[in-house]
Amino acid sequence: MQKPNILFLMTDQMQGRVLESGHPCPTPNFDRLIRRGVRFDRAYTPNAVCSPARASLMTGLLPHSHGVLWVTHCVDKDQGNLRTEYPHWAQRLADNGYRTGYFGKWHVEHTEMPGSFGWQVDGSMHSRMFTDYVNKTRGNVTPDNDYSLVRYNDQPEGYKATVHYAVSDYPVNLQTVALVTDLAETFIQQAGDEPWCCVASCQEPHDPFVCSQQSFDMLDVDSLPLPPNWNDDLDGRPGLYRKCARVFAGMTDRQRQEAAACYYGRIIDIDRQYGRLLDLLEKTGQIDNTIIVLSSDHGELLGAHGLYCKNISAYEEVYNIPMVLAGPGIAQGQTSRARVGLHDVGPTLLEMACAAPLGQVHGRSFADVLRHPTAKNDRFNQGFAEYFGSRYMLSQRVFWDDDWKLVLNGFDFDELYDLERDPYELNNLIDDPACKKRIREMMTHVHRIMKETGGKSIMGANYPPLRLEPYGPQIIETEA
Repeated sequence: MQKPNILFLMTDQMQGRVLESGHPCPTPNFDRLIRRGVRFDRAYTPNAVCSPARASLMTGLLPHSHGVLWVTHCVDKDQGNLRTEYPHWAQRLADNGYRTGYFGKWHVEHTEMPGSFGWQVDGSMHSRMFTDYVNKTRGNVTPDNDYSLVRYNDQPEGYKATVHYAVSDYPVNLQTVALVTDLAETFIQQAGDEPWCCVASCQEPHDPFVCSQQSFDMLDVDSLPLPPNWNDDLDGRPGLYRKCARVFAGMTDRQRQEAAACYYGRIIDIDRQYGRLLDLLEKTGQIDNTIIVLSSDHGELLGAHGLYCKNISAYEEVYNIPMVLAGPGIAQGQTSRARVGLHDVGPTLLEMACAAPLGQVHGRSFADVLRHPTAKNDRFNQGFAEYFGSRYMLSQRVFWDDDWKLVLNGFDFDELYDLERDPYELNNLIDDPACKKRIREMMTHVHRIMKETGGKSIMGANYPPLRLEPYGPQIIETEA
């Protein structure tokens, strides 16, 4: 049997909701991928920032096991290190006869060397291949910061002003996503007859939201809707959320629309470039034998609850990520409600490539869901994520049980949301007496997950001042 090729289209900080039908951000190439495959509208990231999420993608493990707890450039070299005793799925593919190539943003571990983890062709942003190509292609053309539209973050006093969003006339073909696509395109063209796996990983639409004039002009800024929860006063939520919201409190409605337009403009830029890779597969006749994955490491708040970026808060705009898979053996034009995580992708690809599994990991293959996306599958009703902070060290755990979501905050009081009735998370039910039984049941699941995956920090929290959860780990024995 012919082994399928694998093309992974990776973005950075892209909201899952952008791919919903009727969304104001046009993504014609992503839409045609959705028509060819299965979109997961409840897909989530196991961590809210880049490095831990990407390490989970590669290893199939939760952050507390693979060791990358924080974004690598925010800590010293002896902190947040990837535990190398665990294999990566690219290594399994290489052992199975695949030609592997990685292009663009890596940001998985400190060395920035994908070649050590199964990627035979290293075109990551720190590689000689990438830097040589950038210098050759861009030449003397550099961004001049001559924006037709720009807003700076300059609050509070004492912080350096940084670009929040902007529109640039910098040539589209010199954008980072375009250069990543160029290298991926060359890899596919030169792959030969052996099966291949190619990752194109761009740094867009991560803030600052600097998009091309071409893409910005495709959007009617005045007609862009503000998120339904943009003016949330955050009453009844952790005080840290309100503290963070002060940075953006002075924005006008028009500025919020402009920010959304620039963010969507960046996604349009990505869609245009990654569409070239879909065109290449069609032109070369490889489209029917290629598994194509579209996803992101985490989402973006984009004004929800008065917040932008990520890090502070556990809202769905950050944790819900785009997830589309298409290719041989995958249903077409379907949407699945399965709650799959980024750490489930590796085990899934290995099963579909008939390669050896990773071993004892936390991720689970959802290949059967891809074949039967609308069938009832209780294995994927729940999800678990963990956050350890970035620069400011925080402790947060997130657990989903169907449409219920529990957020455990080590720095403040907890949160509970009914996502079916309250999809924009405006009503924290954590102190509702009617929800006490549900919280107990959800905490039982959380402690069981932590016990099974070796999450020592919570399972060992018996010291009286650290009993910060509504129910402690011994509840597992009570429920047995």
